[in-house]
Amino acid sequence: MEFDTIAAISTPMGEGAIAIVRLSGDEAFKIADRVYRSGGKQLQSVPSHTIHYGHIVDPKTDETIEEVMVSVMKGPKTFTREDVVEINCHGGVVSVNRVLQLLLREGARLAEPGEFTKRAFLNGRIDLSQAEAVMDLIRAKTDRAMNVAMNQMQGRLSRLVQSLRQEILEILAQVEVNIDYPEYDDVEEMTLNMMMEKSQYVRDEVEKLLRTSEQGKILREGLSTVIIGRPNVGKSSLLNSLVQENKAIVTDIPGTTRDVIEEYVNVRGVPLKLVDTAGIRETEDIVERIGVERSRQVLKEADLILLVLNHGEELSDEDRRLFEAVTGMDVIVIVNKTDLDQAIDLDEVKQLSGDHKLVTTSLLKEQGVDELEEAIASLFFDGAVDLGDGTYVSNSRHIALLHQALQAIEEAIQGAEMGTPVDMVQIDLRRTWEILGEMIGDTVQESLIDQLFSQFCLGK
Repeated sequence: MEFDTIAAISTPMGEGAIAIVRLSGDEAFKIADRVYRSGGKQLQSVPSHTIHYGHIVDPKTDETIEEVMVSVMKGPKTFTREDVVEINCHGGVVSVNRVLQLLLREGARLAEPGEFTKRAFLNGRIDLSQAEAVMDLIRAKTDRAMNVAMNQMQGRLSRLVQSLRQEILEILAQVEVNIDYPEYDDVEEMTLNMMMEKSQYVRDEVEKLLRTSEQGKILREGLSTVIIGRPNVGKSSLLNSLVQENKAIVTDIPGTTRDVIEEYVNVRGVPLKLVDTAGIRETEDIVERIGVERSRQVLKEADLILLVLNHGEELSDEDRRLFEAVTGMDVIVIVNKTDLDQAIDLDEVKQLSGDHKLVTTSLLKEQGVDELEEAIASLFFDGAVDLGDGTYVSNSRHIALLHQALQAIEEAIQGAEMGTPVDMVQIDLRRTWEILGEMIGDTVQESLIDQLFSQFCLGK
């Protein structure tokens, strides 16, 4: 495929040691040579995958713009399978922008978000699921999430999906034989037996992937975790303890937290989108009341609830109403301030908690935090995550497609069991094959491809 030459800044904007401007396309070397000066050296003639010292010079004014190191990579052995030049500049906003503007003036086009990765996909270097894993890798907030994204980027999920599509293709080929030779009864019987066997295998593999999808989605998107409790039970102290920074104001005055505070936290490899809420209580303070209403809203959207109680106070009706509010949710009950004399009825707490995990802490003395982190990790993973297994689903689009594929293959199996003619059953099998193809981009629409890559950062 032929494309124009694109350029973009591929490092975050701001001050830093270096910044990189990337060029990709058939004219990458020619455009770079127009602005690169190094004793008469031409980048078009140097060996591939080498780096060279020189200066970026405005060809119209002969003004030296930057002192640079330039990496030269000739296609197809590059990320995009095109000729690629990466100009390493000093990491200042002005300097890197001047280099980019010079390249654009000399014939390059500013790359669209995700266009480098899109070209890698369109040029056949990676499939669609691998391309999506690139963004997952960039956004990974824990080692676990990074490992899952890396496995997917290396093609483990792709290979499994391709294998399942091949199984279905063999069934469809056998169906064609049955249609071409209808006079042979043994051919139809063999076709039905093969169809049932391979369809059940595909169904089992799809179900296996879906069983890991909840954990995979948590690793990719983070676990929305809300800290709730009456005012002054230690919610903000808990947030600070998990974040290991003083993000929230901690005082002995009830109602200090007036708004919802969000922070990402890595707890034993589990990314938590941690939300500290205003203490849920009836109040006449207008500002605090708005915070309480926001707290109630985020409570409805939470994946995990950390319900905090005060060891030094008796259970109140407000505490009991909080237990009612989180019925049916994943909850860890935390009895905080164990450094105070016990006033709370722990037996009633255990009764109200039911099957929910109960942890005691003294955040003031940094006691019980390890037990809480272990409880969070075991609640959602329970040692079931094997990072050596790359056949892992974490992408919402993939999960939705797998559900559709499962439904289609089950309809095919039901049709075969009911004695439906094989040429009718093949319709559901072909639909399964096409749905799985959407995961890796073999049967995906162009509009979806554009939408997916538009979510990428500029320069990737």
